[in-house]
Amino acid sequence: MFLDSPLWTQAMFLIGEVTVFLILGMFVASLALIFIMTLSIQRGKVYFPRLINSGMVFLEGMVRGICKFFGFEDQDLIKFSIRLHNTMSLKQFEEIPVEKRAIYLPQCLRSAECPAHLTPEGLVCRRCGRCDIGREIDSYEAMGYRIFIAPGSTLIKRMMKKYRPEAIIGVGCLMEIKEGLDLCDRAGVVGMGVVTLKDGCVETLLDWHELRDIAVIGLPDSR
Repeated sequence: MFLDSPLWTQAMFLIGEVTVFLILGMFVASLALIFIMTLSIQRGKVYFPRLINSGMVFLEGMVRGICKFFGFEDQDLIKFSIRLHNTMSLKQFEEIPVEKRAIYLPQCLRSAECPAHLTPEGLVCRRCGRCDIGREIDSYEAMGYRIFIAPGSTLIKRMMKKYRPEAIIGVGCLMEIKEGLDLCDRAGVVGMGVVTLKDGCVETLLDWHELRDIAVIGLPDSR
C-alpha cells in the first residue's frame, strides 16, 4: 500500500520538518515583534509601525500568548495598538482640513449633576461649569471642529452617516477606542484615539492636553 511505502514516509518526514521550522520561525518573529513593541513603549516612539502592524495581523495569537507568559496584560497590547494606529494615521490626518474633522466625546466625562439635554445629535453642553467639557469644547469649535457628546456608538454611526467626516478623534475607554478605530477603518475614515485616564460610566477623566496635541495636527499657528 502507498501509506506503507518509503515515499510516503519521506513525505511525512519532510512535512514534519517544514512544520517545525515554520513554528520556530513564527516564534522567533513573535519575539522580535515583542522586542520592538517593548522598545517603542519604553522610549515613547513607535519603531517600524508598518512592520509591527503586519506582524500583529499574522502573529496576533502567538504574540498574545508570549506576552501573557511574560506578564503582559491584554490591556497593554490594546494601548499599544491604539498608539500604533494613531502613528500610522498621523500623516493622513494632518492633510484633512479641520472643517472635515469631528471629535466624539463620551457622555461619561460630564458631571453626575449635568443639566444637559439629550438631542438627536447627542448631548448639548450648557456650559454650567460642573465639568471640563464646557470649559474646553469652545476652543475646538473655534478651530473648526464639529463636536459631539455621544451617549453611545449608535449616535456615532448616525452622525458619521449624516455629516460624513473624513477624520475623527474619538475619546473613550480602551475597548471603546479599539472598536471605534475599527469602525473608522471599515468606513474609510481616518481615526485617531484618545483613551480616558479613568474608566467607568460616571465622571471619567481625560487628559485634555493629549486631545489638543492631536486636534492641532496640521493646523496653521497651532503651537
